[in-house]
Amino acid sequence: MKKILFFIFTKSIGIYINLLSFVFPKKASQLAYAFFSEPREGKLSKTSLPEILQEAQSETFQNGEHSFHTYTWKGNDTVILLVHGWESNASRWGNLLPYLKKSGSTIIAIDGPAHGLSSGKEFSIPKYAEFIHIAVEKFKPQYLIGHSIGGKTCLYYQSIYQNDSLKKMVILGSPSDFNIILNNYITLLSLNAKISKSLEDHYLNNFKLSLEQFSGKLFASKISIKGLIAHDIDDTVVLFEEGKKIAGAWENAVFIETKGLGHSMHDAELYQKVSDFLFESDN
Repeated sequence: MKKILFFIFTKSIGIYINLLSFVFPKKASQLAYAFFSEPREGKLSKTSLPEILQEAQSETFQNGEHSFHTYTWKGNDTVILLVHGWESNASRWGNLLPYLKKSGSTIIAIDGPAHGLSSGKEFSIPKYAEFIHIAVEKFKPQYLIGHSIGGKTCLYYQSIYQNDSLKKMVILGSPSDFNIILNNYITLLSLNAKISKSLEDHYLNNFKLSLEQFSGKLFASKISIKGLIAHDIDDTVVLFEEGKKIAGAWENAVFIETKGLGHSMHDAELYQKVSDFLFESDN
């Protein structure tokens, strides 16, 4: 029944946007982009934070008209920055934290745009990368870990900023080709060609990248630091082939194939491998 209701809901929205595009094309385009870019889950309340985040030292940073939130589990001078994915927040790292804490490291988790305690309604990878850059400048992490779209944001960040202080990066269940994500959305709502073109133009005009250039594998090809990429063959949210694309383009990265973890990638064995990769000797 839920699937049927979701189908009716999405198709109804698509019909409305398509009809609106013939009368008020600009309004229709704005509405289509809003549905695509505004997360409906993942926000947090300061009065009812998950317990794992209550244990951390929280801090708010300003980025133009927006603010974003970080959480710090204080340790030694080795710093790890954690970057969550779509419709999630910093609490998603609760399962990984015990493995990272064994090293004694300082661990920082960030809430992305329109997620957690961060402000705004719209999510975008370039904006998320700006948040990461401010956090990197403040906390000076040596290691970066990202899940799902957060992992792709890490790739975008490093390809743009080329931060020499970063030593290693871990990418879990991350997409490569943005046009696949956008086309899936267009298909889901059955949007017409006019709206499809307006969505593509939005990214070109606002982020100065075509859909083909907004590619995880392209970002990865510009990264020289060591990387670990893990992807589950049973991932139905971001297909396994997406991880292989990134791995094929990242010269200095290793690829781990998992099975049965789905998109969340929560697994004790995997998290131990992540920890081993970060803290193994570089010699």
